[in-house]
Amino acid sequence: MSDQLETGDAADTAAAATPDYDPSASSLRGDIDQAVMEELLSVRGSIDNIDATLVYLLAERFKATQRVGYLKARHQLPAADPGREVAQIARLRRLAEEAQLDPAFAEKFLNFIISEVIRHHQAISESHAPDRGEAS
Repeated sequence: MSDQLETGDAADTAAAATPDYDPSASSLRGDIDQAVMEELLSVRGSIDNIDATLVYLLAERFKATQRVGYLKARHQLPAADPGREVAQIARLRRLAEEAQLDPAFAEKFLNFIISEVIRHHQAISESHAPDRGEAS
């Protein structure tokens, strides 16, 4: 639970600490009821915090996948693991359904992340490949 709070706190801090960010920026013009605008800004503030949390969570996820990439490179394992990817996509689709999120969107999102991870693993493998002339 404390990790979740820390992530949330970091996201709140990041959202608030961005000097060029104006949380009240809007293209809405005209006679908008002040109460409506306040509610809109409040909901948008929540969205901003969620977005910041997503960025921090993705950063943590990519730190973990970097470790996997180094492990794969060290042991000359392939960058991609199609069986794992299929299982993860099926798992994420089920989670999306439970969360009332469009499973097709969740799958597209995970496929994008997986493609980035594979790209990173390939780069790690190329830059950390053992010298083929050395004995293991």
